[in-house]
Amino acid sequence: MKNFIETLQNIWKIEELRNKILLTLGLMAVYRFMAQIPLPGIDPTQLTALENQAGDGLLGLLNAFTGGAFSRASIMALGIMPYISASIVVQLMGIAVPYLQKLQKDGESGRKKTTQITRWLTIGITLVQGPAYITNMAAILPESAFVSDAVIGTGFFWFSSMVLLMAGTVFAMWLGERITDKGIGNGISLLIMIGIIARFPSSFAQELASKTASGGAGGIMMILLEIVVWFLVILASVLLVTAVRRISVQYARRTVVGNVKDVEGTRQYIPLKLNSAGVMPIIFAQAIMFIPGAFAQKAEGSFQEIGASFANMNGLGYNVLFAVLIIVFSYFYTAITIPTNKMADDLKRSGGFIPGIRPGHDTAERLDSILSRITFPGSLFLALLAVLPAIAVQFGIQQNWALFYGGTSLIIMVGVAIDTIQQINSYLLNSHYDSLMKVGNKRKSSL
Repeated sequence: MKNFIETLQNIWKIEELRNKILLTLGLMAVYRFMAQIPLPGIDPTQLTALENQAGDGLLGLLNAFTGGAFSRASIMALGIMPYISASIVVQLMGIAVPYLQKLQKDGESGRKKTTQITRWLTIGITLVQGPAYITNMAAILPESAFVSDAVIGTGFFWFSSMVLLMAGTVFAMWLGERITDKGIGNGISLLIMIGIIARFPSSFAQELASKTASGGAGGIMMILLEIVVWFLVILASVLLVTAVRRISVQYARRTVVGNVKDVEGTRQYIPLKLNSAGVMPIIFAQAIMFIPGAFAQKAEGSFQEIGASFANMNGLGYNVLFAVLIIVFSYFYTAITIPTNKMADDLKRSGGFIPGIRPGHDTAERLDSILSRITFPGSLFLALLAVLPAIAVQFGIQQNWALFYGGTSLIIMVGVAIDTIQQINSYLLNSHYDSLMKVGNKRKSSL
């Protein structure tokens, strides 16, 4: 504990790092404050139907990412999700659209143009999701939820709500970019993580109340057991996020002309992640699993029963299909985001090669083969983590608390936390301090 406190003091001593952390915390606080402001004309005490609708499924995932703003009819109800959707679309289009492919090769200037395209696409997606959100509220909320001078049928209410929802999304996007540029980094991911963490206290309090209330099952001992299991799941998630397969690479001998001497070839590694796709397979699969629920509402007879069985997110059919889709999308997303051919070409141009493998086409096939083999256990592990919340519910755990036992929420929190720690470690090491993961005394400069 003493070493940990000393490390925090070392972080505070680095003025640049201290300012970045304070700025990041301040902007995240602004984001959470804005998420509490409801749309004008809506009574925030009569949103029970909206809260129930956002309890599970794809809407539950959106509500978790926005820190509950979706179910509160907040001006930040759409949060940063339109930007995430736009980023995914631009990334996928980069495979087929030559112009986007060219931008990806243009370095910093191409990145700036791609970012601008993503921003405009974010506004376009908001123009679609905003009216859909308002229409949904008009359909499920009682008339008493809307104040008398802002009737849901008036054009002014629709216009003002649409403008505020769009402004909320653009403001969230701006906050994320400021955190990335001026703060500690990973701005968009940090906003998503803080939204997920915001629901943690209330979820745990509900679980604690249900276990310790009169007639509750297990009491304090059950809570302690759940916490132990939760920490084990977090450990498994950390292993999934950080696990890599290192591919040995040998670089040829080079002659330094100025000194007329040979430089022996060096051996390095290409790290291939066990889970290269991150949480994207879960997001894609979750979007597909929204279809059975919609189908069940329209179908009749036996088709309705079949659709309903796959619409229950805690049911066996839902989770089996969900796991299969995650495995499929893991291979799909890994294939489109890890360019093994480009990696092989870059390696050949830099004079590197995998020992025993010819440069060029054979190297690309070797990398692709290894990537395919490690993606399978990674996708199985990811699918298991994704269905863990449904398994936890079967053991009597509250739905809101069970969401922290796996799935998208936990993997995002673990991944963003690891990235943030690495960012802080880089500042500590550059300033000759021990890293946050290996605490200790101040290093002595060799200068």
